[in-house]
Amino acid sequence: MNSYPAPALARVEELTAAAAADPARAISFQGAPGCNGHRAALEFDPACLPLPCFSFEDAIDAVREGRAGKAIIPIENSQHGRVADIHFLLPESGLFITAEHFVPISYALMALPNGDGGDGPFAAAYSHPQALGQTRLYLRARGIVPMAYADTAGAAAHVAELGDPSACAVAPPIAAGLYGLRIVDDGIEDSPDNTTRFVVLAREPLESAALTGRTAMTTFVFEVKNIPAALYKAMGGFATNGVNMTKLESYQKGASFAATTFFADIVGAPGDPAVDRALEELAFHCKELRLLGSYPQELVRG
Repeated sequence: MNSYPAPALARVEELTAAAAADPARAISFQGAPGCNGHRAALEFDPACLPLPCFSFEDAIDAVREGRAGKAIIPIENSQHGRVADIHFLLPESGLFITAEHFVPISYALMALPNGDGGDGPFAAAYSHPQALGQTRLYLRARGIVPMAYADTAGAAAHVAELGDPSACAVAPPIAAGLYGLRIVDDGIEDSPDNTTRFVVLAREPLESAALTGRTAMTTFVFEVKNIPAALYKAMGGFATNGVNMTKLESYQKGASFAATTFFADIVGAPGDPAVDRALEELAFHCKELRLLGSYPQELVRG
């Protein structure tokens, strides 16, 4: 908790105390109060108790340790791609994806009330690397140097704590009011349809009955055998069984650069004969296959 800037600490302590009194209602998120994770938690469940956590690992640990019933974690952005480290953290977490939630993202440039702007450029803009990537063209056009910070709202609190009029933050507009900053410019994201996909994690998988009559998504990771055409053969089962794969990404596992892990989403869930056949064929060609969860589809693919 002491890793947060001083202007955010009081709000972090208040939310943490409320969550501790009723952990089952708590939804952990990464970042300081006012970040997009905070907003996503309240949108997903308006009756929840948002629990701020400094890192993604902390948010996941809160669920594993029973301090929160769920975590809500950003997994990818329409403009800047996947969120760093998430593909490594999810398989290792021991948690299950039970829902997805899409959040339209908008950012503001904010600074101290007496900060530069208008007549002169800011020296640096602090924010999470994802937010900096989503506002890259805006910052570059104005000669503002991007400076990575742990989260967006925390960056706003950091600028308030610094007291440097040449510093600014890229954060959700609500953060300006929380931390006493002035909005210099609003809607600075480079794309008007900027959207982040969040996933909700819990200790237990969603019961299959919860998917009855609903279109489902299933997320899994796998590593194919190190033989020629292994990936081609592994994918064949989805094509022949008519299962729509909406996402397939690769990332390196370890430092050997010889073991590639794939992260995938499909439409459907185990229990559907076509999905079962496709996953069985996939497993035959894999060294490792791990299901991360099946959950209702919030946004129609295709």
